[in-house]
Amino acid sequence: IAAGCIMMRKCHLNTCPVGVATQDPVLRKRFKGTPEHVINFFFYVAEEVRALLAEMGYTHLDQIIGDTELLEKRALIQHWKARGLDFSKMFFKPDAPHEAVHWTERQKHPIDDVLDRKLIE
Repeated sequence: IAAGCIMMRKCHLNTCPVGVATQDPVLRKRFKGTPEHVINFFFYVAEEVRALLAEMGYTHLDQIIGDTELLEKRALIQHWKARGLDFSKMFFKPDAPHEAVHWTERQKHPIDDVLDRKLIE
């Protein structure tokens, strides 16, 4: 938003209508800022995250991933859009203290060993 984002939620599609999150030259012309402004914005976001983590006594984001006790639950919202929402699985913490609760090893992609990759090399 600070860099001109209008929250279209299309960042991953390379079709950002304001040119913030795209490599398309036509769409990039619509971006009124500079790449340096976007870089600075994310540096400031990272600094704020570091400060918040330090305030809570943590040094790395990995330390709080999966720590559902840190999430604050609010009273049930009586709104038609909230009807049917169930976050119980999100707040559930399995009783498996030695199991990782987030990504810990590289994923094996089935396209790693395809002929195309060998031809490109």
